[in-house]
Amino acid sequence: MKKKLPRLRSDREAEEFVANADLTEYDLSRSKRVRFEFEKKTAQLNMRVPKPLLDAVKKRAKARGIPYTRLVREAMELALAGPESRPRR
Repeated sequence: MKKKLPRLRSDREAEEFVANADLTEYDLSRSKRVRFEFEKKTAQLNMRVPKPLLDAVKKRAKARGIPYTRLVREAMELALAGPESRPRR
């Protein structure tokens, strides 16, 4: 049986744990992929959208456990990622 991950209370504890632990000994089956946003947000975007669209965005973001503005940024990044990542029409 694999070990349960310890509760880490700070970034420092997490860094020390990852640096010293053999992660193959731990049960990571319930882990979720997380995306960290390091780039500082220096510009602002204001736009009008139909209410049903905004409601759908908020619902999807809530289901993923992220702010809806992050979901919008992800959609914009995906749209600009390059022609290979976009569906053809």
